[in-house]
Amino acid sequence: KSVGDLARSMSLNVKKVWLKKDDQEILVNASDIQPGDTVVVHMGNVIPFDGEVSGGEGMVNQASLTGESLPVRREKGKTVYAGTVLEEGELEILVKAVSGSTRFEKIVTMIEDSEKLKSALESKAEHLADRLVPYTLLGTGIVGLVTRNATKALSVLMVDFSCALKLAMPIAVLSAIREAGQHGITVKGGKYLEAVAEADTIVFDKTGTLTKAKPTVKEVVVFGDYPEDEALRIAACLEEHFPHSMAKAVVDAAKKRKLYHEEMHSKVEYIVAHGISSYIEDKKVVIGSSHFVFEDEDCRIRQEMQERFDTLPSEYSHLYLAIDGELTAVICIEDPLREEAADMVRMLKEEGLKKVVMMTGDSERTAASIAGRVGVDEYYSEVLPEDKARFVEKEKEAGKKVIMIGDGINDSPALSAADAGIAISDGAEIAREIADITIAADNLRVIVTLRRLANAMMKRIQSNYRGIVGINSGLIALGVGGVIQPTTSALLHNTSTLAISLKSMQNLLPDDKTDPDRTAKK
Repeated sequence: KSVGDLARSMSLNVKKVWLKKDDQEILVNASDIQPGDTVVVHMGNVIPFDGEVSGGEGMVNQASLTGESLPVRREKGKTVYAGTVLEEGELEILVKAVSGSTRFEKIVTMIEDSEKLKSALESKAEHLADRLVPYTLLGTGIVGLVTRNATKALSVLMVDFSCALKLAMPIAVLSAIREAGQHGITVKGGKYLEAVAEADTIVFDKTGTLTKAKPTVKEVVVFGDYPEDEALRIAACLEEHFPHSMAKAVVDAAKKRKLYHEEMHSKVEYIVAHGISSYIEDKKVVIGSSHFVFEDEDCRIRQEMQERFDTLPSEYSHLYLAIDGELTAVICIEDPLREEAADMVRMLKEEGLKKVVMMTGDSERTAASIAGRVGVDEYYSEVLPEDKARFVEKEKEAGKKVIMIGDGINDSPALSAADAGIAISDGAEIAREIADITIAADNLRVIVTLRRLANAMMKRIQSNYRGIVGINSGLIALGVGGVIQPTTSALLHNTSTLAISLKSMQNLLPDDKTDPDRTAKK
């Protein structure tokens, strides 16, 4: 039951796809697609069907199917598979099969059979059980030779450690994963719960994780010859192609102002964690971070506008739009902090995490403001995806156990590098694909529940181990001493194994521990 519940929660779940018909892209239900149709997959999205690339090119992350850590290039004529993720580029895919995806079966197999997903304690127990078999047989022989009593020798044979060890430990892990699912947490294997329990450092991406991922445009400050509405219209025209909360805020702001932004640009290029570039009427247009616009693209600010630029409101995140090498507008975006963020950080520290870190691509001023309100131990501003991954690797080299939490394409390298990568469920497809654990987006306090659940699982496994060794050792001693018969030893052994297994199926957390809101109010 636990395996089935987990596999269903992780199965491929694509409801809408872009169908290419008569040179137009139409958003349709995935269930309406038939073999022979052509679908378009944009960067950062999951590939919904097995098929052949009929147009475009891109880099596809196939780790979920092949285990390859590096994305592979896919171009016209190459085969792509459902469940893999397009990291870069854009692909037109001629659909070969719409059903029979092995995604569900693959995940069931992964959970049931893959040694690498078992916790270290679980694997240790299984290996110990295997090693004990010859010793049990040897012990039986020695007792028989020394006592010349077949009944006493059988008492040793009737009590086998390996049965209880191999049965109770996996049940404890699968039950913990099932219980996590009840709280909106999807865990891909027991080793990741163990990593969460052992972690001493946790790293948060800011946007979409500590904040609500529902940013809104508060102000558009113009610096060039374009009026405010026209600058916003151009920005929305570029941003609508890419799955990011900031992009959605710009598009929504244009819709509110009834600014219709038909395609007026050439092919757009997205540079991860930097921005977007394209051409409109032979003029290069870029939109993104200050680093991208002013350093990478070497755009300038009119001298008479410098004072306006220096007094931009620091409480907002800024999106910079430049046309033909000159700053045109700055879009001020507010991304409200989650109400539970500060409480969540405090409770994580109470649960034993020693260092809480925030990383963001925002400016130093914005990052400092958020970090102070949340209560993190360290923060880093204006970071790139490789900076996040490098920080995680550095902490691991220093002997730390690291959890990384993020929701975007730019968090993927760090999620992959961490001991346990946690993705927000409504974030980018690639983040969820790479992450080891996925949590619901509605309340960050579920991370506290995850930590408590992981700690409780480890305590239960250790308790089971001590109980199995203690009970069975006692039964062997009583049997060899002639106190109980082999049939009684076998009965008590099987009864204790069943009792420990049934106990392992119980929920790990009492009701007051599964409700972090209640804990926060105490």
